[in-house]
Amino acid sequence: MSKEIIKDEKKYNKWIIVLAIIIPLVVAVLSRVKLQDFGIEVEPLSFLPPIYATINGITALVLILAVISIKKGNRRRHESLMKFAISLSAAFLIMYVAYHMTSDSTKFGGEGIVKYVYYFILLTHILLSIVIIPFVLITYVRAITNNIERHKKIAKITFPLWLYVAITGVVVYLMISPYYV
Repeated sequence: MSKEIIKDEKKYNKWIIVLAIIIPLVVAVLSRVKLQDFGIEVEPLSFLPPIYATINGITALVLILAVISIKKGNRRRHESLMKFAISLSAAFLIMYVAYHMTSDSTKFGGEGIVKYVYYFILLTHILLSIVIIPFVLITYVRAITNNIERHKKIAKITFPLWLYVAITGVVVYLMISPYYV
């Protein structure tokens, strides 16, 4: 690996660390803030959960298509699909925060084993959605700095984690959707 590649990669490290900390913190804080508490009258954005669940599903499909593309040697398509997946994830986060800033959280109403399955999926989804942020950023930086060997190594970890987060986002929505008011 050349010194130039290492230098290029290092200049992004501070941003990766900052974003990996700030994004989950901002999402956590803003998700608990209600605009109505500040005297801002706004209609609840109750139409958003099925939209952002669909975005999660599309993200999962895009990730799979991106892997297929790179395995077939189509680097340009892979790159475009990965940028699209990152954009979809950013759109998801914006909608998720907007929903929670205008609407009360929905309580899961299932009982028995289904309740434990739901909370296991939800907990792993939330934890891995935080963990995946630096992985996605590092994987992306290694690609744009043309550090392809290291990109491939981390992508083998990033892909299944990101795919799990995207799929479980849909599953969580499907499990809780009967309890939306």
